[in-house]
Amino acid sequence: MITTPIFTRILSTQEYGQFSVFNSWMSIITPIVCLNLYSGIYSQGLVKFEKDRSKFSSSLQGLALTLVILWTGLYLVTCSFWNNLFSLSTVQMVCMIILIWTSATYNFWAVDQRVDFKYRKQVVLTLLMSTVQPAVCIWFILNSDDKVTARIVGMTVVHIALYLGTFIVQMARGKQFFSKHYWTYALKFNIPLLPHYLSMTVLSSSDRIMISNMVGNDKAGIYSLAYSISQIMTMFNTALLQTIEPWIYRKLKDRKVYDIAHVAYPCFILIAVLNLMLIIFAPEIVAIFAPREYQEAIWCIPAVALSVFFTFLYTFFATFEFYYEKTKYIAVATMGGAVLNIVLNYIFINLFGYMAAAYTTLFSYILYAVLHYYFMHRICKMYLDDAKPYSLKLIVMIASISLAAGLGIMATYTNTIVRWTLIAIFVVVAIIKRNTILRVVKLLLNVRNQKGREEK
Repeated sequence: MITTPIFTRILSTQEYGQFSVFNSWMSIITPIVCLNLYSGIYSQGLVKFEKDRSKFSSSLQGLALTLVILWTGLYLVTCSFWNNLFSLSTVQMVCMIILIWTSATYNFWAVDQRVDFKYRKQVVLTLLMSTVQPAVCIWFILNSDDKVTARIVGMTVVHIALYLGTFIVQMARGKQFFSKHYWTYALKFNIPLLPHYLSMTVLSSSDRIMISNMVGNDKAGIYSLAYSISQIMTMFNTALLQTIEPWIYRKLKDRKVYDIAHVAYPCFILIAVLNLMLIIFAPEIVAIFAPREYQEAIWCIPAVALSVFFTFLYTFFATFEFYYEKTKYIAVATMGGAVLNIVLNYIFINLFGYMAAAYTTLFSYILYAVLHYYFMHRICKMYLDDAKPYSLKLIVMIASISLAAGLGIMATYTNTIVRWTLIAIFVVVAIIKRNTILRVVKLLLNVRNQKGREEK
């Protein structure tokens, strides 16, 4: 976010668009190349194979590298076909493959750190990446005629320099590149999830592609700004989930499912409030990020921001599916949401224009969360004596209030006085309820220390 204004000034709009296309293709190709092995299967496996986790980690690093080598070989044999398909050069494609692998090696190491609630090394490495990479890329761009390739090469150089060590560390600890048991286990788990990972990409990008094709690139640009601003909230989602997911897996392993709710509800409320704050300040945020030509984006932000809330919500249900290896459930839920999104986009963009995509996306994510809740309920019947980890009424209440408040705030966008009055009320309530807010924060922090207490 901080460096975006820099790159938009040293790259032309066409060059910036080309780089965005590169990133879009990489997000689609990544799950195909390395099967997202560092996602659910890895967190779950670190808990399930806790006594042998170093070998498990190194063998999955080995599997990811093997897949990357195989796909690289396939690309080199037919490179002209892939270059034409993606409209990318050979240098850009090779860099993409390297970026996919180095990102995977880092993610394996980072998840391993999080499971043990170790953050210092990860924070240091992240800070290095977020400062060194922009600096190197800017230098490459300023000293090159092909600025798009220069930025991609700059990213690749920094990724190799900073992330290669994470591969070496895990391989040195586990000392096992190949394990038939772990490779078979990971492939059986993740190959059925490929439709899920691809559908997630479709769910997050099909609306922009369809707006571009059906309405025009200018409206796609406005919608993309709204989507990018709304995705700021995913930082909070990720920060919470990286701590909580391993903890939930441990609770499932110990069959202490009723312990999850007392952490889940405050998290739902916290993310809902943060999203509402983004929605209420949407006109000011859009004005900071872009000129007046993009002002229409404010009408898309509420629906897309609320979609982020439901993305967070579903994760608390999907962890049950990942832990009990119900990959078919995960794939059905994600594909259902993605297909519905495409169909609704086609119908309602034609009827009401490009802004309809924000609301079809919201509806698709609501369905997505509902399907995952249903499948979690089935898993609880099969494996957990029909336990009910969450109160459906409470979840519906939190979600309904968030929807009503988020969509209701839009009515104040045309009246600055009313909206800022609401902001003042919000601040006063936050001050009055500061002790409650602090208790919620303390509760979330206690999750980090619970592992140590349980071991004692």
